[in-house]
Amino acid sequence: MNALPKVPGKADTEQYARCISASKRVRWDIDDDVIRGRRFDRSQKFLPDRLSMVDERDFLSADEQRYLSQIQGRTYANMFGLVERFINAKILEVSRDHWLGDQTKLEALVRFSDEELKHQALFRRIESLASDQMPEGYFFAPDPDDVAEVVLGKSTWSVLGLTLLIELFTQQHYRDSIEPDGDLSPLFKDIFLFHWKEESQHAIMDELEWQRHDATLTPEARDKAVDQFIELAVAVDGILQAQSASDAEYFGMTCGRPLGRDEFEAVKAGVLKAYRYQYILSGAQHPHFLKVLGGLITEDQAGRIQAAVATLQ
Repeated sequence: MNALPKVPGKADTEQYARCISASKRVRWDIDDDVIRGRRFDRSQKFLPDRLSMVDERDFLSADEQRYLSQIQGRTYANMFGLVERFINAKILEVSRDHWLGDQTKLEALVRFSDEELKHQALFRRIESLASDQMPEGYFFAPDPDDVAEVVLGKSTWSVLGLTLLIELFTQQHYRDSIEPDGDLSPLFKDIFLFHWKEESQHAIMDELEWQRHDATLTPEARDKAVDQFIELAVAVDGILQAQSASDAEYFGMTCGRPLGRDEFEAVKAGVLKAYRYQYILSGAQHPHFLKVLGGLITEDQAGRIQAAVATLQ
C-alpha cells in the first residue's frame, strides 16, 4: 500500500456543497414521513435472513425464526442509536476546524450533526414502538453515553475510520438486503429507507474529513491510531458478545417453548455470528472502505487490521 495520503483542498468544497443540496432534497420528518401513525407488523420479519441469519437455525420453526428476526431488528435499531451518539460528538468536534474557514464545509457538517440527532430520536421512537408490542424482558445493555466516552477517548483518526465503516455498511445493508426483501415489516423497511437517504451524504463527508485529518499526522501518530482502530473493533465486539447473549436469553424466555441446552447455545452462537457480520465484518470487508483505508496505511498496518478482524469470524 504505502500510498501517500490524499490532501483535500479547496476543490473538495464542491463535494460538501453537493452534500448540502442532497440534504435539503431528501430532508424528512420522523412522524410525517417515516412513522405516519403506524405500528410494527408482527406477522412479518424485521431483518432479512441475509442479516439475521435466522434461517441457519433450522431447528426453529418459521414463527420462531420470524420472532428472532424481530428481536435482532430491535437491537439493530438500538445499535444505530448507540453509535450515532459518538459519531455526532466527533463530527461536532472536527467541525471546529472549519469555524473560521470554509463555511460551506461547516454548514455541511452542521447538517450532518443535526441529522444524527434526528436519527437518535427516531431510534428511541422505534424502541418505544417495539416495547409496546413485544414481550417484557428485553434489555439493551450498553449505555450510549458510556460507550461514547470510551470511543471518544481514542484518536480522531480511529473514530473517523470506525464511523466510515459504519456508514458504509448502513448503506450496503439497506440496498442489498433490506430494500429487496418483500417479507419485511413495511414500517421497519421505511425506517431504514429514510435513514439511508441521509447516511449517504454522511459517508461522503466522513471520508473527506478522515483524509483531511490523516494528512496532518506523522507516521508514528498514524501507526498508533491504527492500533486504536483495532482496539475500537475489539470493544465493539465486546458489546456484541454481551448483547447477543442478552437477546438469546430473551428469546429463550419468550419464544413460547422451552429450548434445549444445545438449541439455546446454537441460538446464542447464531446471534453473535449475525451481529459480528452486521456491525463489523460487513463494514471491514466493504470494497470502498478497503480502498479508502488502503490509501492511508502501510502493508504492515493493513496486516495488523486484517489479523484482528480474522479473529472475529
